[in-house]
Amino acid sequence: MRDLQTRLGELKNKPTRNIIGLMSGTSADGITAAYTEITGTGETAEIDLIGYTTYPFDDAVRERVFNLFKPGLATVRDVCEMNVVLGEAFGDAANQLIKDLSLTDVDLIGSHGQTIWHQPDQGATLQIGEPAVISEKTGLPVIADFRKADMAVGGEGAPLTPYLDFVLHRDTSDCRVLQNIGGIANLTYLGLDVIAFDTGPGNMIIDAVVKRHNGDTHDIDGNLARKGTINQVLLDELLEHPFYRQKPPKTTGREVFGEHYAEQVTRRAKELGLSLEDLVATVTQLTVQTIIDSYENYLPAIDAVYVSGGGARNPVIVEGLRARLEVPVLDYSELGVSSEAKESVLMALLANEYVMGTPSNLPSATGADKKVVLGYATWV
Repeated sequence: MRDLQTRLGELKNKPTRNIIGLMSGTSADGITAAYTEITGTGETAEIDLIGYTTYPFDDAVRERVFNLFKPGLATVRDVCEMNVVLGEAFGDAANQLIKDLSLTDVDLIGSHGQTIWHQPDQGATLQIGEPAVISEKTGLPVIADFRKADMAVGGEGAPLTPYLDFVLHRDTSDCRVLQNIGGIANLTYLGLDVIAFDTGPGNMIIDAVVKRHNGDTHDIDGNLARKGTINQVLLDELLEHPFYRQKPPKTTGREVFGEHYAEQVTRRAKELGLSLEDLVATVTQLTVQTIIDSYENYLPAIDAVYVSGGGARNPVIVEGLRARLEVPVLDYSELGVSSEAKESVLMALLANEYVMGTPSNLPSATGADKKVVLGYATWV
């Protein structure tokens, strides 16, 4: 039997820990695995990203994942089975990265898992991708379930990314926004204070309406949105959603803006006689508008915006932000970390902090009552 506590003590005493971070986000495109070397902890942590790769889910697995997002369709049996299937997929991704990078000295793994339900008003969240399965497949200790401890002390369990942003990118010379646009869009404001919250849908509604109409996974290069015309009637109706008037800290997800919401939007667009291009243009503008409104309503003055996530590759979104903001809108990679790898690097950092016993939630971002160490450990 492996002695987990002894091993964690050994890792804590190492000057540098070699950690693989694993991440699958709300878009459920696949698993991004990143290999990092981390020295220190907390504000003094130094993170070297050595390499990363995204391993796409095969179509059958991705379809089963998306079925879990539908409460009326998914069963307890489905959740249990996919917990194992995704655990194997996460383990395979880690092993493939080890092979691809010819790694010989990996210490542990930090895994986010796949969120299938997040309901902060009930203190409830669920990420699957069984850590014990990942550990068995890789032979490594695994730290996972990073959201639950924050929720146990009154937080929303999200966003977690501001901790990485604070460690890597705080800068006393300017006030910057790190804007992630994944399925859900979220921001971190780094100035005199750290402010972080979800701004609303990022790519989620865009992806859903495109998939419903032509089967594509997303609006490639923003081509559909660029051909369409924004419908102000529909946009104004969408902007009435109460989430946008809710004051931070706040988070959201598929539970609010998932398939059922996309169905409502599509139905209303049909009533208004919109083409697919007009609908995509309108929901793309919704992402832009809600980000802008969040800055104007909830943030102090800003000096620059750095955009990451899939939305950073949608030129219509980026151009929309640049047209409305009077500050530079730059790609997150200009800060020295790949946009694609960012959240996987976060998982590695959170695993490092667990080993070191360092609290890694930011109550100003999550609304938690206090700082806590995030995660649970297993070693099979």
